[in-house]
Amino acid sequence: MLSLMRPLWPALGLSLLLHGAPFLSAAPASPVPPSAAPPLKATLATPPTPATPSALPLSLPEPPTKAERAPPERNKKRTHSTVDRVHTPKTWSEHIRQQFSDQQAQGLYYPEAARRQGIEGEVLVLLLVDESGAVAAARVEASSGHPLLDDAALRAVRQLRSLPADTPRDMLLPVSFRLR
Repeated sequence: MLSLMRPLWPALGLSLLLHGAPFLSAAPASPVPPSAAPPLKATLATPPTPATPSALPLSLPEPPTKAERAPPERNKKRTHSTVDRVHTPKTWSEHIRQQFSDQQAQGLYYPEAARRQGIEGEVLVLLLVDESGAVAAARVEASSGHPLLDDAALRAVRQLRSLPADTPRDMLLPVSFRLR
């Protein structure tokens, strides 16, 4: 058996020499100094205030009936104003109110069946807006308790178009339905 192990002795000696060489070196390796990293700086800042649902009262009155509309005044001298009479919205919330008013004028906002039943309520809608200012998605976050109003709120929100660039990309939008 010793004759079989004879060729292994030189291999064992070479292995010990190679594995022990790092421990036998006379000069210790000098440590590499750590690089001087700049100190970290941290500051606390208050987060931007999100749009609160209470800041957007979006309830619209019921459109006036024909009897309530004032008759046009005749024989009155017209004055031309240099001021543009069409109100151009300045903020994203004014854009939304204006579009809801336009929907109301077309009879699309408040469902007729809900009016006949005297149903009122407020629906909280989660609204996601894409980069082009169009509604990407909408869902009911807090129901009014009436499916008619919930569906009408989703329909009204999904019809919003061309919202300005400062419109938040996601927001909770309260949509109110009130009868007078």
